Amino acid sequence: MKKKPYHDNFLWQRSDAFVKLTYAFTKDFPKEELYGIISQLRRAALSVPLNVVEGNARSSTKELIRFLIIARGSLAECSYLLELSRDLGYLSEEKYNNIEYVRNHISYLLQQSLNSLSR
Repeated sequence: MKKKPYHDNFLWQRSDAFVKLTYAFTKDFPKEELYGIISQLRRAALSVPLNVVEGNARSSTKELIRFLIIARGSLAECSYLLELSRDLGYLSEEKYNNIEYVRNHISYLLQQSLNSLSR
C-alpha cells in the first residue's frame, strides 16, 4: 500500500493513535451508551485526524489554521466526554490517565502548530 502524505505528519500520527485508543477503550462501555457517549466520543476523536488531513490538503495557510481550530474544538469535546466516562465508571482511573495523557499531548501539538502558522 502506498504511503499517504499525511502519514509523515506527527500531529496526524498522534491523533490516529488517539482514535484507535478511543475505539479500544469504548468497546467495554455499556451497550446502552452505543448511541450516546460511545458514538459522540468516537466521532469527536475521529474528527481530530480528519481535520488535520483536510486542513493539510487545502491550498492556504488560512484554511489549514481553520481546520486545526476545528480539530482543537473536537479534542476539547473529547476532554469532557472522557471525564464524564470516568466519573460514570465506564473508564478506570488508569485508562483515563492513559488516554488523557495522549489527548493532552495532541492538544499541545495542535497549539504549537497554530502558533507556528500564525506567525
